[in-house]
Amino acid sequence: MLAARLLWPLEEELFARLADCGHGLVRPRHGALLAYLDETGVRPTELARLTAQHKQVVGRVLDELEELGYVERRPDPTDRRSKLVVLTERGRDEQAHADRILADIEARYAAKIGPERYEHFRNLLRELVQPAHQPAPRSPGHGSEG
Repeated sequence: MLAARLLWPLEEELFARLADCGHGLVRPRHGALLAYLDETGVRPTELARLTAQHKQVVGRVLDELEELGYVERRPDPTDRRSKLVVLTERGRDEQAHADRILADIEARYAAKIGPERYEHFRNLLRELVQPAHQPAPRSPGHGSEG
């Protein structure tokens, strides 16, 4: 319950501030995928693995993100049968705003308990939630690491 009491206000602030930046239709389910995307692209099956979500769920959320203009699916140059999910300019803008907002929230948390204690806290959280075989989302992250 303590983790939820930390997450809910963080998510609420993050998505309210994203809305103020012109990204009012992005929801936590979107952020959970956006956190793993970059300019090189990721296969949908890899997103499902990284986020521990069913492929059909990932597909539906990707459909929403594509409709909203945050991602596009491109042919994978290494495998003609596969697609890569790539951020659009709008997606990169959302990530930049989210990174700035999360850094601001984290700075506030660090100021409250001290930078060293906050870094130790983050490391302990990472250890608890991050399986050894799974890479972390982009840092500072999209809600899942902040």
